Amino acid sequence: MCGIVGGVAERSITNILIEGLKRLEYRGYDSAGVALVDRGQILRERRVGKVANLEQAVTEADIIGSLGIAHTRWATHGKPTENNAHPHISGDVAVVHNGIIENYQELKEQLQALGYVFTSQTDTEVVAHLVHEALKTTPDLLKAVESIVPQLKGAYALGIVHTAHPDELITVREGSPLVIGVGIGENFISSDQLALLPITNRFMYLEEGDIARLTRDSIEVFVNGQLVERPVKELDAAVSNASKGEYKHYMLKEIYEQPEAIQQTISQALNGNALRDDFLKSAEADFNTIQQVQIIACGTSYHAGMIAKYWFEQLIDLPCQVEIASEFRYRSPVIVGNTLYVCISQSGETADTLAALRDTQKRAAAKNLTISTMTICNVATSSMVRETDHHLLTLAGPEIGVASTKAFTTQLAALMLLILKVGQIKQTLSAENLAEITTALWHTPKVILDTLQGDKAILRLSELFKEKQHCLFLGRGTEFPIALEGALKLKEISYIHAEGYAAGELKHGPLALVDNDMPVVILAPNDDMLDKLKSNMEEVQARGGELFVFADENSGISEKDRQHVVHIPTTNNWLAPIVYSIPVQLLSYHVAVLRGTDVDQPRNLAKSVTVE
Repeated sequence: MCGIVGGVAERSITNILIEGLKRLEYRGYDSAGVALVDRGQILRERRVGKVANLEQAVTEADIIGSLGIAHTRWATHGKPTENNAHPHISGDVAVVHNGIIENYQELKEQLQALGYVFTSQTDTEVVAHLVHEALKTTPDLLKAVESIVPQLKGAYALGIVHTAHPDELITVREGSPLVIGVGIGENFISSDQLALLPITNRFMYLEEGDIARLTRDSIEVFVNGQLVERPVKELDAAVSNASKGEYKHYMLKEIYEQPEAIQQTISQALNGNALRDDFLKSAEADFNTIQQVQIIACGTSYHAGMIAKYWFEQLIDLPCQVEIASEFRYRSPVIVGNTLYVCISQSGETADTLAALRDTQKRAAAKNLTISTMTICNVATSSMVRETDHHLLTLAGPEIGVASTKAFTTQLAALMLLILKVGQIKQTLSAENLAEITTALWHTPKVILDTLQGDKAILRLSELFKEKQHCLFLGRGTEFPIALEGALKLKEISYIHAEGYAAGELKHGPLALVDNDMPVVILAPNDDMLDKLKSNMEEVQARGGELFVFADENSGISEKDRQHVVHIPTTNNWLAPIVYSIPVQLLSYHVAVLRGTDVDQPRNLAKSVTVE
């Protein structure tokens, strides 16, 4: 989703802003722009398309300045055009904005009545005009911004500069992530700390409703006009390890990083074949009282939650519901006491999931119900981590590719660790299962490494998908969510229409789609559903479908006419979903490369979905 970078310094920050935008490209965008304040004027350049287009324009115009804001836009209001790109200007005020101003149309009409002319279709332009109007009655930029914020409804992050304040950057956070990068003789803002890591590793994380004033030498944060303190945190340099290295795409690099990422994630919880005494220690009292689990997530994280439902109920006999956050937050769900609400999100900033969490907390408090909340995510400093009772990090490192890979498999590893802990506290997990699963968890990185050895075979299969327009993915049990995930990956980056189904549902509709031109991907671990799955495969072949099977090496499934097989190393059945994620990721990657799509930044999509 849209990215913000801004700063105030003693030196020219033009190159810093451009490089910051480049580091935010993974979030998804369709245009980019920059505005710098120099000698009493605003110098602005905007371009549709890649940041490289903007960089060329800025270089040709020779724009420099020590105060400025920059932005990558993902269209919500108005098409991807130069006029709609940020920053937006009103007189001598420039604004960048992430999020959505829900009441912009009403505000626009009020401003037009005052004589303001709009040059874009965006909701953002109203903010620039509102600040410009407020400055007519106060010369103080901070006070002007504070006066207009109550008029804005929605979720937003803002960066604002004014020519009359050449050493001052104002920023606002309300429902959209924003961090301050703390330097020496310079300070910066960004929607993601990754953009600022080349120049600082010290960050201040703004909270909801914060308005901050940055100068070269100071940072002031205000809430309702009152000065407040926000701590500065220093990040480990390891989080900046986000280059492609020897790989052609970030996605491929991140697929191959999964053994290490899973190793890191499980190491925080396991000591040999036992859970560490300090693992989720602070949550033990809450875990002891919970009677059910509600998982809330979106997209790939939702698929991880679907698998966890099987594990919660089959392994530790704890009821579990899973719901898409955008549905959960709007259907007025019944909030039940003694429930553990688990939010799953790669970024910890996913708008629908965060809103569902906050709504659940308010509704529980209103009814005086005792609930527990927990976040599973990849960003230790995210809003969800700060706003839930407990958290469990997926130590995947930066994930740049829009299509989630290592974030997904580390979510699964983390969820299994959570289940083991809850089962241990509630004494519903047998010692045999604990020993079996912890042993298998330690072995999983090696199984994934062995699975990655099948990459060349998967590449050969992907050649047969190059001209296809549709595909089915089938799985049973915990492989059903992996079928959904495989279909999502293929859709996201190759633009092939794909659907995932529980294989037992074939006769209930999907079988009508099967013909000679329909590839059907089968996920076939050697579990107690294998014989039934083989029957489903026969049903497909009888209708002329072409099978692409990822099968356990001991499954007895072999190559034959119109049945292509890649054998997967035998793995523990509980953890098979983690392993079987790998071949569907590789398949979607290779098909996308063959079709010439933008693998890391697929069209219309964003990495971090921070608006509805």
